[in-house]
Amino acid sequence: MKTTPVPVVFLLVLAFVPVPCDSSQPPVLDLEALPETRSLFAPLDDVHLLSSGLLQLGQSMREFVQKTKGQINTIFQKLNIFDRSFVRLTALAGEIKESEEELKQTAAVLNTHNEEIKELSEKISVKVESILQEKGQLLNKVEIMEEKLSSLSVDLVTVRQAAEINSLREVIQRQEQSINNLLAAMVEQGRHLDHQTMKIKLLEEKLAASASAQETFEKMAENSMSELPTAAPFLTSDTSSNATMILFAADFPSDCSELFDRGERANGTYAIKPNGSEPFMVFCDMSRGRGATVIQQRRDGSMNFDQPWEKYENGFGELQGEFWLGLKKMYSLASQGNSVLHIQLEDWKQNRHFIEYRFYLEGPVSNYTIRLVYLSGSLPNPLSNHTGVVFSTKDRDNGRHWASRCSHPQSGGWWFSSCGDTNLNERYSRVRANGRSERRRGIQWRSGRKTSHSFAFTQISIHPMDSVNSL
Repeated sequence: MKTTPVPVVFLLVLAFVPVPCDSSQPPVLDLEALPETRSLFAPLDDVHLLSSGLLQLGQSMREFVQKTKGQINTIFQKLNIFDRSFVRLTALAGEIKESEEELKQTAAVLNTHNEEIKELSEKISVKVESILQEKGQLLNKVEIMEEKLSSLSVDLVTVRQAAEINSLREVIQRQEQSINNLLAAMVEQGRHLDHQTMKIKLLEEKLAASASAQETFEKMAENSMSELPTAAPFLTSDTSSNATMILFAADFPSDCSELFDRGERANGTYAIKPNGSEPFMVFCDMSRGRGATVIQQRRDGSMNFDQPWEKYENGFGELQGEFWLGLKKMYSLASQGNSVLHIQLEDWKQNRHFIEYRFYLEGPVSNYTIRLVYLSGSLPNPLSNHTGVVFSTKDRDNGRHWASRCSHPQSGGWWFSSCGDTNLNERYSRVRANGRSERRRGIQWRSGRKTSHSFAFTQISIHPMDSVNSL
């Protein structure tokens, strides 16, 4: 603020002028009588110069303070970014360590099974060798008997000798049948052993990838501690998941039906490789006279199916229990063409029903649009209006049929066509003692506006059209 010092100086000068006591006579200033005194005030120009200098100094100080505040705010922002990045990094490193421990435990279990299979194969091999030795001995006996018989005439052959020869032949035939059965068992055990070896190799690759990812994150953490980041990236768990599956040369089947054609008859987890995709583990149901690749299974409500879009796209759960295989893997299976969708449901009275559709599934660009054509089944067909319906979840309502428009909020991901429609990924609800509890809010299979059914067990699987059997 600028100030004008002239009036102040003038007032100070007037203050030093003497005032006479008699107001009737004008004052007379005697210049000769005044002693020469030096002024106590600076000249006006010096005052102006000093005030302008102080004003410039104040403006410079204000600009310096504002600039310093801006720099301090920038430093605090960088510190906040670093703190968030470091917390994410620490959490991700912990998840990787937990996954590594689980993989180590699984690898140990598989190694144990592998050792048991090896021991069983060795026992079978020893038994086969002993049988082959017995067979050789029997053949030698038969040759000796034939030589004896050839030396004798046909008339001299007794009934007892003929019976002995026939019994030896029967023993040899039984031994050959036993050898063939054992050889078939050895082939089957060898196939299981190869499958277990493949699982172990996959787990070893996962462990190596997890260790590599953990080392990378630890290096990033060390680098982050040494300097402040200007723009820290947001890390996600996709960095480790992309490196968990490393391929090696193997003859992977395209689906569970191909495993069934190769002779597999046991339900369980297997590695498959559909056309144009990477290998992944699935649960195969071999119990209906064909191999079906299971894409969804619910049995006890142990898994929460109210998951976001990312989980439904990549899959979640345990293949031996409750799980959703994932839209990406389902699309790779359906892309092979000629697919049938088999839905099997069990009510609370342990009555089982099924329904089958000709099945088409589009890719992620169209939000996994489904197309169904009814084939057969013992259930009503509530999915007749599900042709061209997109997949939706609570955080990605592609079909605009979510909770904001419905009286009862939806749960889980599904191909929703209307509010309260059929939803096999709905919240799992158990029946109370009175039998009338939350079944209407559980896993729904609606056949009409007022008719709905709730189920305790669901299984959705895919198999080729050629392998359809009449049930």
